[in-house]
Amino acid sequence: MPRKGPELDRATILIISTLDTKGEETLYLKNSVEKAGARPVIMDLSMGTPNADLPPAEIPSSAVAEAGGSTINAIRASRERSKITATMIEGATAIAKEKQASGEIHAVIGLGGSTGSLMATEVMRALPFGVPKMMVSSTAALPGLSTRYIGKGDIALFHTVIEISGLSNLLKQALDRAAAAICAMATVPPPSVTQDTNNLAVALTMLGPCEHCASAIRKGLEKKGYQVTGFSAAGISDAAMEDMIRQGLFNAVIDLAPGGVGEALWKGMRSSGPRRMEAAGKMGIPQIIAPCSVNFMTPRKSQYKPEYHERRKYDLDKHRTWIRISPDEMARVAEAFAEKLNRAKGPVRVLIPEKGWSAVDKPGSNVYDPGEDHIFEEILEKTLNPAITIIRVNANLEDPEFAEAVLAAFRDIVS
Repeated sequence: MPRKGPELDRATILIISTLDTKGEETLYLKNSVEKAGARPVIMDLSMGTPNADLPPAEIPSSAVAEAGGSTINAIRASRERSKITATMIEGATAIAKEKQASGEIHAVIGLGGSTGSLMATEVMRALPFGVPKMMVSSTAALPGLSTRYIGKGDIALFHTVIEISGLSNLLKQALDRAAAAICAMATVPPPSVTQDTNNLAVALTMLGPCEHCASAIRKGLEKKGYQVTGFSAAGISDAAMEDMIRQGLFNAVIDLAPGGVGEALWKGMRSSGPRRMEAAGKMGIPQIIAPCSVNFMTPRKSQYKPEYHERRKYDLDKHRTWIRISPDEMARVAEAFAEKLNRAKGPVRVLIPEKGWSAVDKPGSNVYDPGEDHIFEEILEKTLNPAITIIRVNANLEDPEFAEAVLAAFRDIVS
């Protein structure tokens, strides 16, 4: 039977706000949540003094400061804004994680401008995937801020358009809509991982230049009853995949496009952080590794080194250019792969297509270079744990034969 979420009258909504600057508005949101049928709990991130005429928060700023290792008096006396902001975020994150893990809260909604939104969404991003999260912000549409608010979190942004200052009828209507939305989301059951071997949950990284291969693998697994969740390996989604693996949402991983490992070394646009390709190994779940995009980098054009202009490259579109990595860089990324995979507690298979690693570097392309690609393979052979099998496939990664080889390796590794 499908699991049910909490009944609305039993759902608790954590409201993250600053009562010193958004007191009236926060209390209105609280009342709207109550009217919608849920139980609201305010967590106050104020670094100033809240209005004494307003009711205190259920989780006052003093408790948040203490959870962050300080006191509210020290916070208010300090002039080091970045430091005290970090302290309040740390405290709020600790409290929110504890209450969510214990089942005391079922959803989170934040209210604020720029600073409030940055603080509240950092707390939200620390909570597991699937916990409903909404940021009601007057600055959601400002260039650059929305991506900072969301990051790799499953956060819904509610752009108020108007300033969150004073209770005009327009703002009240916006807050009522936000309250109704978060209350509805709170009744949705949380995600879970299946232990049924005939219905395993599989994470699959995907990218445009290996789209046909990824699609064939997904369809092949779905025919066997597996649940397949795709992640765009462009730096954000695949980094989020790592968190979701640690959360226990997957039984196996097919990492078709782990280019983010190398991109983290040279700070490319597809960098997914220093912990990429580590979660599956730590969790001990089976993983299949393929090298789509690993032989390319995507540096920001504002950060091009002069020699990048001399390298072989492929323009994906007017915004993105793939540049072939050098033999030395190929060796470095292979060593990084080996270091990560050798720590794996579960089974690992590495599949190498010998006629190019994506649709971009097929035979006949100016970026096709099996000799340089072989450097990666040679170093893996020397440095990988002997228990990790390298499977060579006489095909391009986008050829049907390679997808078939991945599916065969997957059947072998999960059996």
